[in-house]
Amino acid sequence: MDLIGRVSNMSMEELMWVEKYRPKELDEVVNQREVIERIKLLIQRPHEMPHMLFAGPPGTGKTTVALIIARKLLGEGWRNYTLELNASDERGIKTVRERIKTFAGYVDRSVDIPFRLIILDEADEMTHDAQTALRRIMEESSKYTRFILICNYSSQIIEPIQSRCAIFRFQSLSKEDVIEHIKRICRNEKVEFEEEALELLYEITSGDLRYTINLLQASVNKGRLTKESVIKQAGLMGEAKVKEMVEHALNGNFNEARKILVEMLNINGVSENEILRILGTILLRDKRIDHGKAAKILAEYDYRLVQGANPEIQLTALISEIEELKSERS
Repeated sequence: MDLIGRVSNMSMEELMWVEKYRPKELDEVVNQREVIERIKLLIQRPHEMPHMLFAGPPGTGKTTVALIIARKLLGEGWRNYTLELNASDERGIKTVRERIKTFAGYVDRSVDIPFRLIILDEADEMTHDAQTALRRIMEESSKYTRFILICNYSSQIIEPIQSRCAIFRFQSLSKEDVIEHIKRICRNEKVEFEEEALELLYEITSGDLRYTINLLQASVNKGRLTKESVIKQAGLMGEAKVKEMVEHALNGNFNEARKILVEMLNINGVSENEILRILGTILLRDKRIDHGKAAKILAEYDYRLVQGANPEIQLTALISEIEELKSERS
């Protein structure tokens, strides 16, 4: 990596607490003890390590653990031998055949590494055809390549892939673990904090540590964290994102709207109920919208979520209907 690249990466880690405090060792990962102990045993014999499937709620350490494995097994030049893809953005069969197959099929025997590594984040967003093609590649390249698939819902991964992976289920983080972790960050950053503010951070983010740290950093004002600053920042972050999503949907830019939705759910960790609440507020005060139709659609999707339907699928379906809500008067 050149000097500019190193400076750029350093600046990101210094500016973004979520990167600055990302664990570099397995023992630093918050509250996934069973998963960590199993992985430690597997990486002791890298050539025997199977493909892996990491499943569990957002912000519980799945991607972090995958990156630690890459560094542990592939050394300082791990980035040269690791392909990271977000399957929700590149989820079709074309990506599987062109990018993944090409990377998996390349063999450089002059390099002393056990295998090349492919990390597929949000793998449960891949189409069925793409997953079928991926399964074939996993079989054909297993001598030189390992896959780590990361998902929220393992049930969305086809059974032939699941059967070829060691499955690791990441658990939601406890309130005590999350609060203790963000207290350490506050002390390191010399931030004064109210205990109530830390409690509120956990309640808003539902234990998603990535979202918690991002919201923590955004809520600090002049070296101090208060309950009021958390409330204000959480509202601003959520409302601004949903407004942007609605604008894309109203203009027929479904793919852009969906990207924002996926980011809010899986990266920022905003709950589906919070997104629906903010969405309702925005739609019902937008003069371009037929408010009667909007109310009916919001009620329908609220009911579906209460019944336990997949949040991402349901909210994606909802934003696909927003363009049709335009009032004839607009």
